[in-house]
Amino acid sequence: MNEKRLALTNWKFKAADEAEWLQAVVPGCVHMDLLRSGRIDAPFYGTNERGLQWIDKKDWDYETTFEVAEDILELPHIELVFEGLDTYADVSVNGKHVLSADNMFRVWKADVKPLLQSGVNRLHVRFRSPIMEDLPKLEQLGYPLPSTNDQSETGGLGDKKVSIFARKAPYHYGWDWGPRFVTSGIWREVRLEAWTGGRIIDLFIRQDHISAQEARVTAVVEVETDAAWSGTLHLDTEGFNWHTEVRLSAGSNTVELEAVIQEPELWWSRGLGKQRLYTFTAALQDGGREVARRSARTGLRSIRLVRQKDADGTSFYFELNGKPVFAKGANHIPNDSFVTEVTEERYRHEIASAVQSNMNMIRVWGGGIYEADRFYELCDEYGLLVWQDFMFACSMYPGDEAFLENVRIEAEQNVKRLRNHPSIALWCGNNEIDSAWAHYDENAGWGWKQQYTHEQREKLWADYEAIFHRILPLAVSTYDPLADYWPSSPMQDLTGDINQHAHPESSTGDIHYWGVWHAVEPFENYKTKLGRFMSEYGFQSFPEERTVRTYAEEADMELESDVMVCHQRHPSGNRLIKEYMEIYLKDPKDFPSFLYMSQVLQGEAMKMAIEAHRRRKPYCMGTLYWQLNDCWPVASWASMDYYGRWKAAQYYIRSSMKDISVSIDSEDSRIDIHVMSDLPEALDGTLLINVYQFDGTVIRSLAVPAALQPNSTAVMYSAPAAELYGDYDPAEVVLQATLTGESGILDRKEHYFVPSKEIKLAKPAIQITEVLGTEGVFYRLETNVLAKQVWLQAAQEGIFTDNFFDLVPGVPVTVQFLARGMEDKAFAPAAAESLELRSMADFVSLN
Repeated sequence: MNEKRLALTNWKFKAADEAEWLQAVVPGCVHMDLLRSGRIDAPFYGTNERGLQWIDKKDWDYETTFEVAEDILELPHIELVFEGLDTYADVSVNGKHVLSADNMFRVWKADVKPLLQSGVNRLHVRFRSPIMEDLPKLEQLGYPLPSTNDQSETGGLGDKKVSIFARKAPYHYGWDWGPRFVTSGIWREVRLEAWTGGRIIDLFIRQDHISAQEARVTAVVEVETDAAWSGTLHLDTEGFNWHTEVRLSAGSNTVELEAVIQEPELWWSRGLGKQRLYTFTAALQDGGREVARRSARTGLRSIRLVRQKDADGTSFYFELNGKPVFAKGANHIPNDSFVTEVTEERYRHEIASAVQSNMNMIRVWGGGIYEADRFYELCDEYGLLVWQDFMFACSMYPGDEAFLENVRIEAEQNVKRLRNHPSIALWCGNNEIDSAWAHYDENAGWGWKQQYTHEQREKLWADYEAIFHRILPLAVSTYDPLADYWPSSPMQDLTGDINQHAHPESSTGDIHYWGVWHAVEPFENYKTKLGRFMSEYGFQSFPEERTVRTYAEEADMELESDVMVCHQRHPSGNRLIKEYMEIYLKDPKDFPSFLYMSQVLQGEAMKMAIEAHRRRKPYCMGTLYWQLNDCWPVASWASMDYYGRWKAAQYYIRSSMKDISVSIDSEDSRIDIHVMSDLPEALDGTLLINVYQFDGTVIRSLAVPAALQPNSTAVMYSAPAAELYGDYDPAEVVLQATLTGESGILDRKEHYFVPSKEIKLAKPAIQITEVLGTEGVFYRLETNVLAKQVWLQAAQEGIFTDNFFDLVPGVPVTVQFLARGMEDKAFAPAAAESLELRSMADFVSLN
């Protein structure tokens, strides 16, 4: 047996109706190739997006020439393999058509052995316009399909929404946080694969039973041979070895080999244990000679979605290795409108930022892409569980035979590709379609179904069920049989009646709560509108000023300027930020101050939501906010901007998601101080409660014991607010609760007795002292009067160990700067260059 691979490089491209060839980058896309060739302006700058919509109306040619060595040509099997073609493509080799592609998410292969020749070979790919390809489908259907986020108007198509016909990243057509760039290109690796005899084409380590005492797994080995063959299949990992005799017939074969590991080291999510990974290698041997091999890396763990009846309804939580996990994390969208621009460093920065923020789960949302292998490998390594959506979101889809078959193959390929990753916790059919259509409740949903006749409605729902209740769950049960499948997020249950659809106070299923933001409900509703698992909620902010200035000029620095409106895709977004700011915060002095205050506002919203969810454990067992990242520089719900710069919210979230955390809640003029733990060990600590005047004078001080059971939450102190501040002006005092344990300070939170806009701020004089420690430079901050939301910035990219914090006189805060992208690490301690410091007093008019 013999196998060889040849990567195909040195590509060129052109418009199909033009003669001039230009240099291309593969993997890549036409927009970036045009940019690198100087044929278009920067897509993200200003309003340039609007002038680039012509690109998706044209066909594009990509071509390369290559030579094939004789030792490859002489092999009997040679396949051309495209890991990703975006999207409608016709491929020819030496002038002969070999395949046509119509799905961005599939691998495409063709036998090209008969077409290859000695010397120069020519490979040509014609990408057909996804717009011109799909407009006839809309006309043939005779009525539009719901596709809420398809920005057809921006694309010059009026109300003709065609995104639903293409198996292509939905967000390419626009979203309420993203631009409309409908790409074409070879977006993943392309190569030749040549072989003879046989080869192992897939290795799945099915985890049949996992415990601390024993791991029973089955290696499911897929082998392709060109003739009957007999020999031995070996499986090994970490010094363990198993083998069995096999007889293979010509063609495709699946062989299973059971293996048992005593006292395995288990894989845990971040915060619960180590991320132990095993590499299993399957090898075919003939008389002691190895003829084929393949390896797969995985972590040994058991994970399930627990949905059990209880006194409150039905639970919805993840159990990892027998331990209930409170899921803390965020929704992930693609890191770029042009996904081939996402480097490994950008992936690592995102995943490491999530871990730095005390997360243990990330949801790969269904309007983007099935992410690159490296994304999931990093989740495995860092201990982030992955809620994996299939790529369907906020739309109804066609149900013709060809479309359904395309979806079936897409699902099978991607489940098989990702199933070995221990981070995969759940397969979810789609984002928000069940609740948007609400088939079983005439008064529920987004008003979609009322636009159709009875016959059309039944047809659309039958097509929905074909995909999400049959094809996708069958792919999961067949190829990842121990994994859980959830048809749609949010949902209560798959019951086939009106109880199926989720609402903000459901006692079963998962919840998307958008009353705060879309309905302008108060932040305080986060404390009452919660369910068993909060899989979406969020609040917008602008990125910081230096990010805004990457797409805007000085004349554009105004809330309703054309550029600011272009870089705010929610139709009411800027108005809503301003409206909420007027409710909760002091008035900003100018537009740069507005940017800062918008970030503080977002942080306050996320803090209230996350801590409310955690305080309700175990009734609520998950909090995944919308959203972690951005695909371009924009005002959005992201907690990190397009460049990976942490907004204020990211620091708030980091604090509110600490494994052991203090949370201060005020209700009916009463203060409750909660302590929350997600750790498997009991806590025996002390809660120190101090009330300060803004000049640092202590007006009340007490200490209470803080004993807490593992993985639980409890109120440690409760008192009327007036009892704490006494005769002092509540607008001039702050409560600070500090939780200490054996290792020192575990958490610290502040609470104010009046709304933020009523706090009587003064201009602080903040002193910074550099302190050299064994792990580098630290910065010690002290102030003479209360300083709110102290913001530190360095000239180089990176994060601080704390930021946007309140500084109380007499209670110094010490932070460290962590520079980004240092060698193979996401962050590393460094001296902050050109350190700048500001606080809220710099951005608002003082009392």
